[in-house]
Amino acid sequence: MHTRRSFLKNSTLASAGVLAAPSLSSFLPAAGPVIGLQLYTVRDFMAKDPDGTLGRVAQIGFNSLEGATYNDGKENFYGMDPKTFAAMLKKHGLVMRSCHYRLGEDGNGATLTNGEFKGTILHDWDKAVADAHTLGLQYMICAWLSDKERGGLGHYKKMAADFNIAGEKCKKAGIQFCHHNHDFEFDPQSGKSGYEILLKETDPQLVKMELDLYWATKAGQDPVKLFEAHPGRFPLWHLKDMDKTPQHSFTEVGNGSIDFKRIFAAKAKAGMKYFFVEQDKCPGSPFDSITKSITYIKQNLV
Repeated sequence: MHTRRSFLKNSTLASAGVLAAPSLSSFLPAAGPVIGLQLYTVRDFMAKDPDGTLGRVAQIGFNSLEGATYNDGKENFYGMDPKTFAAMLKKHGLVMRSCHYRLGEDGNGATLTNGEFKGTILHDWDKAVADAHTLGLQYMICAWLSDKERGGLGHYKKMAADFNIAGEKCKKAGIQFCHHNHDFEFDPQSGKSGYEILLKETDPQLVKMELDLYWATKAGQDPVKLFEAHPGRFPLWHLKDMDKTPQHSFTEVGNGSIDFKRIFAAKAKAGMKYFFVEQDKCPGSPFDSITKSITYIKQNLV
């Protein structure tokens, strides 16, 4: 079992050379409002043609991105090393501000190297952070927890300790660590929830939250009340709407029941810096769905 001291001691980011800040050009503000897209929405297209897909995304009007691949056992960004992928982003006038990663307690069908789920928080995190730094990421996000990784409240406490360690490594590279929620983190366990444990047991400076507004709402949570209870803890948001059917399925932003105008009015309290449209499932072409979402956002939210 690793300890906090041994984990940090072994970090390859201990050298000053790696800790130099990324080029400021990585963070230059885009022209017009900054509107982000989580690339999971167009995952099938990114897998087949990342260059063409990024071009279409930029043409629709998105200028800020969040990645959805790295810890697939190959430790790259859509089949590319950080510098190659950065050049492709620059070609289309796009900035990738954050990327999703896995905790890594199980492989979830991904390629394993020496029995480990590489490029995750628990396995080869040093390389993941170094590559994120090279790409110029500002945030690294724990994306999702498998059934095994959720566990009880005691397991969430262990996870919080792992997050603190991961967050400290990110901080050394000038990156902020965050956790992205679904609905299960809010499930009550002995009067508490895993999400409460993560908020309480992690260092607020090392571990912040990317609040998925859909999943939090589906879990019966009021995002504004979360912001009020934990101000400044939510620098990133995921935007997808909840349709008005009994199934409460995913739908385009502005096409459902979530009151985004009320939530955006509380963005200062939340500490929100960036948001990303994400629609896990689309009724037709994801490009049609994200076009509808960005149209509503431009007309109503930014």
